Amino acid sequence: MKLTIDILGWSGSVLIILAYALTLIENVKYLDYGKYLNLIGGLFIALNCYYYNANPPFVTNLLWSIIATLTIYKKRKSNTHRQKRNV
Repeated sequence: MKLTIDILGWSGSVLIILAYALTLIENVKYLDYGKYLNLIGGLFIALNCYYYNANPPFVTNLLWSIIATLTIYKKRKSNTHRQKRNV
């Protein structure tokens, strides 16, 4: 179990760094991927922190994932609203 949690933690770190790198490319297509990478990466790190009782980074990464979720939701809602107006 410990090995799985460690792999998830490191994978989460890689995903968040990759998401940041994609924002530097400044391509809208990649920004959408970055939101999902932030969400998954934050959750993986939060799981790792929860397992090791590291409460401050757990809360930080849980909030990071919530913010990513809200951003994804806002983007989808905006796209749906635009599609309805164009019909």
